[in-house]
Amino acid sequence: MSTLTLEEIQNVAGRISDGIVRTPLLPAPSLSKLCDCEIFCKHELRQRTGSFKERGARNALFSLPDDVKQRGVIAASAGNHALALAYHGGQLGIPVTVVMPRFSPLTKQTNCAAFGADVVLEGETFDEAVALARRIEVDQKRTYIHGFDDPQIIAGQATLAIELDEQLDHFDAVIVPVGGGGLIAGVSAGLAAVRPDVEVIGVEAKRAASFSAALESNEPVSVDVQATLADGLAISTVGKNAFAIARQHVRRCVQVSEDEIALAVLRLIETECTVVEGAGAASLAALLSGQLSDLKGKRVILLLCGGNIDLPTIGRLIQRGLAADKRLIRFRAQISDRPGGLAAFAKAIGDTGANIVEINHDRVFCGADVSTVDVDCTVHTRDREHIREVFSHLETIGFPCQRCDV
Repeated sequence: MSTLTLEEIQNVAGRISDGIVRTPLLPAPSLSKLCDCEIFCKHELRQRTGSFKERGARNALFSLPDDVKQRGVIAASAGNHALALAYHGGQLGIPVTVVMPRFSPLTKQTNCAAFGADVVLEGETFDEAVALARRIEVDQKRTYIHGFDDPQIIAGQATLAIELDEQLDHFDAVIVPVGGGGLIAGVSAGLAAVRPDVEVIGVEAKRAASFSAALESNEPVSVDVQATLADGLAISTVGKNAFAIARQHVRRCVQVSEDEIALAVLRLIETECTVVEGAGAASLAALLSGQLSDLKGKRVILLLCGGNIDLPTIGRLIQRGLAADKRLIRFRAQISDRPGGLAAFAKAIGDTGANIVEINHDRVFCGADVSTVDVDCTVHTRDREHIREVFSHLETIGFPCQRCDV
């Protein structure tokens, strides 16, 4: 598979339209001001199972011969592809088995089972889950549906481009999160057919930069993948079919850090009242990272491609984002261990307008002066300037401080 024609994509769009949400494309004025360009967010997380994966999954299931549909399908997925297959398999009466790595978010595991899929947890990595799924494919004579490299999957994702073309009269660039490459392959092929002047920019987690490695090598290559907040992008090798298409249309791909991903999740919650998983927020992280300054003043679409995230993970992401934004800091200070010492220290922080989150005492490893104690303190602040005000005030009145979060 090396290309997709406009006619093929339009046929797919018609085939899946009755089961897919036409997701909103909404202006984001606060983000536009923040990033100095005109931003529109494509809310693919409004699909029934919370991600763009439904487009490809429904198309792939529709395309199967009747005898294959009766035997059922098998797939390996960390979550969103599994959810999409489970839901649309149930809608179409096709048995679905999904093999999920043990690190898969609990929400995704639970919802897959609720949609009627047979869920198997196997492996500490995605590759280990794939190995088991391939064995089940042979043993049970099921058809394996690849999450990002199946041609029908890619064709389904391409329908996003048709919607963008119909929803906005003009735009200069689309920023697309990249894991295995199926989304960026489909979107870039579709836009090449309807808006060839639009730039498609990839973004991936630094800890899973397989697409950048493929661009550099001019072919898919395996990379070491580390744990990332963007777990949906944690793929060691981009798909062969996906890369063959994407390489024709995508000229650059930026990499974002964990702090940038966390900050993007935080910004979307605060400005768009939208909870987006790390992979889905990567498109905004690319702008926040400062690597795309040439988009200043241009009209840019961000693909918010997924919103499936565990509640405990949301809490960690918010805290991580606040720390990256310098609104949550941790420092060590020396205070009096006599009555009133802690109260005086807390009052001094309160006088600056900062809010204490946590204080821990260290009475053992704090030096020779038994009349003093070290405290590790975590506080909420407004911004970097407020941090300086807090430290300056504390040191002025006799509470020397040392940052612990840098």
